[in-house]
Amino acid sequence: MTTTMIDPAEFRKVLGSYPTGVCVITALDGEKPAGMVVGSFTSVSLDPPLVGFFPDKSSSSWPLIEKHGHFCVNVMGSDQQDVCRSVAAKGAEKFVGVDYVLSDNKLPVIANSIASIECELYSVTEAGDHWFVLGQVLKMETVRNDDPMLFHRGRYGGFAERM
Repeated sequence: MTTTMIDPAEFRKVLGSYPTGVCVITALDGEKPAGMVVGSFTSVSLDPPLVGFFPDKSSSSWPLIEKHGHFCVNVMGSDQQDVCRSVAAKGAEKFVGVDYVLSDNKLPVIANSIASIECELYSVTEAGDHWFVLGQVLKMETVRNDDPMLFHRGRYGGFAERM
């Protein structure tokens, strides 16, 4: 099999045709919350219970989360675009105006998320220009049964069922 050169812009365009869910990964950086928005979250294993996501190697937030050794996956609702935009911003003000509580595991759980999944860091594997992060689930909860946030072709949105 030969290696083909793939244009990065075309790669993003084609893969952008596939909608993904939107999650905010949170942890503590000392006393303050650290977080990042991901669209690459997935379930991995039932035994042991593992989930995974793929932070970019250039992320300034991932090293803070990794250092903590635990993280929370906050599944965003379609009405939480403001939360995503805030946490996705650069700098120290990511959580200004974002409501959250600290769980028993000392993890920031974002208010009104669809679900929260608290994890212990299980492994980190190099995957090109990203890391493949696995977390072992410690606690999980569905908070509300509402429309999830999706990311598709560079935009946030929700799910609309067709009858």
